[in-house]
Formats: sequence, C-alpha cells, structure tokens
Amino acid sequence: MLSVSPRNQAIIAILLMALLFLTRGHHFATINHLPSASWAIFFLAGLYIAPKWFFPVLLAEAALLDFAAITWGGVSSFCVSPAYPLLIPAYGALWLAGLWYAKRYTFSLKTLLPLSLSLALATVTSNILSSGGFYFFSGRYPDATLAEFGQRFINYYPNQLSNLGFYLAIAAVCHVAVVVIANTASQKQDHHS
Repeated sequence: MLSVSPRNQAIIAILLMALLFLTRGHHFATINHLPSASWAIFFLAGLYIAPKWFFPVLLAEAALLDFAAITWGGVSSFCVSPAYPLLIPAYGALWLAGLWYAKRYTFSLKTLLPLSLSLALATVTSNILSSGGFYFFSGRYPDATLAEFGQRFINYYPNQLSNLGFYLAIAAVCHVAVVVIANTASQKQDHHS
C-alpha cells in the first residue's frame, strides 16, 4: 500500500495543480505547449493525495482554466457543450483507478500488473465518457453512429494514451528516485546507529 506523508501530499498536490495550469487549454502539443496532462493528473491525484476533497478542487481548476482559455485565451468553445459535465465521471474513473492502485502498490515489478489493469480500464472508461459523450451528446454530430464513434476512438485514443504515458513515465522516474534516495538515507542512518 502506498503511504505518502501529509507534507509530501501537499507538495505533490501543488505540483499537479501547476501541471494542470501549464498544460490545460491547448488541444495539440507544439514547441510552445506541452500535451494535456489531465488524464495523468487525475490518476496521480488518486494515487498520491488522500483527502477526497482534492478531486473537486482539480475539477474546479480544470473548469476555470477552460473558461479562461475560451474567454480570454482565444481558444474555441467548440468542446463546451451539454456533454461537458461528462468530464466529471471521465476524470473520476482515472482518479478512482489511482485510489484503487494505491491500495495494491508495492515497490516491485509485480506492481506493474495491477497498474496496467487499472490504467487500461480507467482510460477506456474515461475516453468513452469524454469523447463518446461529446460525440453523442454535444449536438455537434447530428448523425452520430456507433461505427463512426468506433473509428474516432481508434483514431484519438492512442494519442491520449501517449500523453498519459509521457507524464506517467516522468512520474515513475521521480517516484523511483525518491524511494531509492529515502531507502539509501535510511540504510546509512541504520549503519550509524
């Protein structure tokens, strides 16, 4: 089981909120804009941040950033539709997957199976709720079909996974480094005792 001190949870929360601020509001990564980290942020929040109130805080930040991007940033409002509230359960699936995985976490390679399973289920669910919800309920596609949604899923889901993988790889490197440094410091302290 993953146990993170309250101090470290606060640091991680600030870092996740800063990352959301830096990456939200752009639909494609360019030299000037990082790809969206939203999926990774909600998963990592579930994994590392114990207080349940942090989930609605992240949702509020995402909504405010979307509002600011559209109102003042010149970003198109195309994605804001009656389907927008489906982002709540879409991000909730990722957050719950992080919570579920935190209870099964161990610092070993055997942890990769539950991590992979939680991410696979959460990302498919999140994509169906967010992209599928937008496709079927936004009103932007009056002749929506399951076949066309399936093609859209095949086209866009890999990009979402690559964004998620990019940020989770960085988080994994940071996590391993922190654990190794902490274990090394603990062993040195034990030798001096």
